Amino acid sequence: MRTLVIVPVLAQRRSAAGAGGGSTSAASPPAGPLRTAEQRRLEAVGLAQAIDIEVVASRIVPLAEARPATLIGTGKLDELKNLIPHLEAELVVVDHALSPVQQRNLEKAWQVKVLDRTGLILEIFGARARTREGRLQVELAHLSYQKSRLVRSWTHLERQRGGAGFLGGPGESQLELDRRLIQDRIDALKKELTHVVKTRDLHRKGRRRVPYPTVAIVGYTNAGKSTLFNRMTGAEVLAKDQLFATLDPTLREVRLPSARRVILSDTVGFISDLPTTLVAAFRATLEEVVEADLILHVRDISHPEADAQRADVEAVLKDLGRDPASAATNLLEVWNKVDLLGEEQQVELQNVAVRMQLKPVLVSATMGVGLADLLRAIESRFANLDEELDLEIPADGGELLAWLHANASVLAQSTDEDGTIRLRVRIDRAKQGRLQARLAKLRRT
Repeated sequence: MRTLVIVPVLAQRRSAAGAGGGSTSAASPPAGPLRTAEQRRLEAVGLAQAIDIEVVASRIVPLAEARPATLIGTGKLDELKNLIPHLEAELVVVDHALSPVQQRNLEKAWQVKVLDRTGLILEIFGARARTREGRLQVELAHLSYQKSRLVRSWTHLERQRGGAGFLGGPGESQLELDRRLIQDRIDALKKELTHVVKTRDLHRKGRRRVPYPTVAIVGYTNAGKSTLFNRMTGAEVLAKDQLFATLDPTLREVRLPSARRVILSDTVGFISDLPTTLVAAFRATLEEVVEADLILHVRDISHPEADAQRADVEAVLKDLGRDPASAATNLLEVWNKVDLLGEEQQVELQNVAVRMQLKPVLVSATMGVGLADLLRAIESRFANLDEELDLEIPADGGELLAWLHANASVLAQSTDEDGTIRLRVRIDRAKQGRLQARLAKLRRT
């Protein structure tokens, strides 16, 4: 589908965001979280291309003020009206939240389908969802969004709707849906997702009985979360240079240098202006973040607006009840994609990281650089769960010795003349019950 992408930018925001005179390096981030208009344009085009939309052109549209009826002024409205037939565009993506009235008026003025930022992100999520849970969550978000728009905004379009997305026409079955039926379906989906929440809670309780600490990977979309997840776990989660390449959460076990096992969770990527309907719908999935013992915030430190992306991720975390500024939130920043920076920038970043109170870890998930440092940093966050013990194991305790090397960190080891093995180990307190049971069994034999 041939598509024109437009990025409305309020004049005061555009001037503030562009005051730096263009892109800044990751080592010298912008002073504030405001994005440049050009970076917003690139992200909007990337979102459209994430679902294989053919973007034939993109435009930044300065706004003196937001118009209640059409968002943009009449002059730009007419200019774009003349441009659309020339481009043979069938769809216009507006990188801004549109009210139902604004969307309807723009479609009437331009005689093409109009999709706002929220609708586009929902469309991407609809294409990415693979599990039953993911599809339920996407459908819930779709219907919540459509509730005020379906009949009023799109009934004048003649094309048939294809599937449950937004890019087709309404279709007969969609026209028959009134708000009451949509609300009935929303209520049914919420009930189904309630069961999903209960099931996930049971799974978490099962993991606590093991128990392994949980580590949740979060970050801006396309920050390299899935690539890092694959590197750390040996999994084969889809990892592409694409916005929202993965959607459904994945959990895997990871062994740390001390032999401690943790559960690593890869979650959906965040993005600026993340639709509230999506945050609400995916709350069941994001429970993995809420309940995590440690949060790894993966940042694309090579991105010119890395600080702005960090602010967006932290805003979502705060909305989920995990305020990064709170001492109760155990959060570790991972600065990814350092391989995309020059040597001087890398040295500067390392100096910045050393000076920071909560020291980030610099990695390249693609190249495998810094992963050992990352595992040690994760280990240090769980150090308070460990206890050092002095043990004596009989000469015939080889099985217990092997278990200790697999499940604890052996700090020192020596053997007496009679074959008795003396050890000093650091072990997770949660595993001490199993250790004592094995010692008692060995002594009885």
